Amino acid sequence: MLSGSDTGIGHALAKYLDNLGFVVFAGVLNKDGPGAEELRRTCSRRLSLLQLDITNATQVKEAYLKVSEKVQNTGLWGVVNNAGILGFPADGELLPMSTYRQCMEVNFFGAVEVSKTFLPLLRKSQGRLVNMSSMAGGIPLPSFAAYGASKAALSMFSGVMRQDLSKWGIKVAAIHPSGFRTGIQGTSDLWDKQEKELMENLPADTRQDYGEDYLLGLKSYLLHMPMYCNADLSPVLSAILHALLAKRPRGLYTPGKGAYMLLCIFCYFPLWFYDFF
Repeated sequence: MLSGSDTGIGHALAKYLDNLGFVVFAGVLNKDGPGAEELRRTCSRRLSLLQLDITNATQVKEAYLKVSEKVQNTGLWGVVNNAGILGFPADGELLPMSTYRQCMEVNFFGAVEVSKTFLPLLRKSQGRLVNMSSMAGGIPLPSFAAYGASKAALSMFSGVMRQDLSKWGIKVAAIHPSGFRTGIQGTSDLWDKQEKELMENLPADTRQDYGEDYLLGLKSYLLHMPMYCNADLSPVLSAILHALLAKRPRGLYTPGKGAYMLLCIFCYFPLWFYDFF
């Protein structure tokens, strides 16, 4: 069972696993949206679509009941918590509290809700829990205070659950990809809305300190972000597959260019060097 299958990594993963012959339960935010329609059109009848807003406890429970009905006593082999939001990347001081709360609600609390709900099915199969964190969840990256904090919380949750669930034979892994081009980067309309909210909440003295040119440049950085992201998602899909199938999966995967190198620099070099780098 995976969440966030409308676009990006979740959408590609649903197709990838279906093509490999897995029975896939693909959770989507909008069961009538274009992502869901694409999965219906291109995937086999083994794939089941689930209406799943992970911030909606009722939908999470309903998804659990539908999956339980299908797998019955066999249990569920894997849960992949992939659904997430980026929020508007900007200096931590500039971000409105609503951005921090939205990131935590989806990226952390939603994943915890799904994990706790589906764990009884994983216990039956001694299966796998895979959490899609981020490079920003393991190392500090400028402009990602809200997103990074929520993913860091998810990474810590993964680590603790890896220890807690070992007595049941359940394996837990966190995926920390570097920059990949996915639906999480959002659209121009979404950025317009979030930029407006950010600007409206800025105190006059903060706006003056940062300057209008700097503030106007934030959206320009956003619009150019996909240019620096890898469109080939295969390293992430391979990492998730290994986490699901390997006899001894790793607790942490760092697919993508630079993800492991930056983590090593952060862990083994002085912080001033990492910050400068």
